Amino acid sequence: MTDKILLIEDDFVLRDNTAELLELSNYNVIKASDGKEGLKLAMTNPPDLIICDIMMPEMDGYEVLEKLSKNKKLKYIPFIFLSAKTEHQDVRKGMNMGADDYITKPFTEDELLSALKSRLAKASILAHKRNTIQYIEEDEEELRSLNDLKNFFDDYGEEFSYDKNEIVYSEGDHSNYIYLITEGAVKCHKLDDQGKELTIALYKEDDLFGYTSFTHNLPHKETATAIKNTQLMGISILQLSGILDNNHKVAIALIELLTDDLCNTKEQLLQMAYSSVNKKTANTIVQFAEHINRKPEDPIKISRSDLASVAGVATETFIRTLTNFKNEGIIKSEGRNIVVLDLERLKEIE
Repeated sequence: MTDKILLIEDDFVLRDNTAELLELSNYNVIKASDGKEGLKLAMTNPPDLIICDIMMPEMDGYEVLEKLSKNKKLKYIPFIFLSAKTEHQDVRKGMNMGADDYITKPFTEDELLSALKSRLAKASILAHKRNTIQYIEEDEEELRSLNDLKNFFDDYGEEFSYDKNEIVYSEGDHSNYIYLITEGAVKCHKLDDQGKELTIALYKEDDLFGYTSFTHNLPHKETATAIKNTQLMGISILQLSGILDNNHKVAIALIELLTDDLCNTKEQLLQMAYSSVNKKTANTIVQFAEHINRKPEDPIKISRSDLASVAGVATETFIRTLTNFKNEGIIKSEGRNIVVLDLERLKEIE
């Protein structure tokens, strides 16, 4: 069956030339001269893929994508932005809103057809997965616990890979995905007014993170960075919202997870406000030992500044305290790495 492409472009020359190119490649093309007309055509005659300009009269490309994403029947259609705007913020805005790809004018025939083929292939795979798991969304008791939800991530999530120190998402990006860490570790951090970094959360293998909201695509309030080579599985906010609507036990389990996160944050704030430097430093080493190592006694391969940002103390102060711990035989150094010699003594430091 020939794939149906909806082309929304206000420049009639580019629209006709692009349509002819696609038709010569055996695609069935539907043309629209503005966003309003394109949205109407998408609703009355749903295509297999949409190519849409950004700057258009009546309704721009961003608004078209936003309205499509709210329609249950149309939200999974692959969406490619086509625009002469090459500024980074425009690309980023489109992808954060959920666009599948972004092609800038002028483009080559190979660039256009390659993007179409890859996005149509991916859409076909995802559609098969959605059909396979449809019974899950219809059965209220199918997912009963966080473990069931994590298995759902493993089976049906999208895979992401990040190198050490690579950003997963930045503060202000829209939270399109909830993530499960299958390998590695991630820190979430913010900058204060003076540019000093504060790590507000650490996540290890089998942890969920990235949930600004479980039902709405809200901007992230922090930046997330891989602190070692990391593998993630992600499901979209839309998928998770559907799961929560039909699996109430999972919703309760996620509420409990949020409660635990809130308690941990309160505990961290109390330690930062009232604990001694020795206590803050010791607790930070214990946190990293338990979060990024399979065995707590393994070397902690992370910078002193990262450790200090979790403790909430100056790097110089943190390093002086490490020296004291080394002199007491609690830790030792292997190059730039810290090795915990006595985990129990660290936990008892006041």
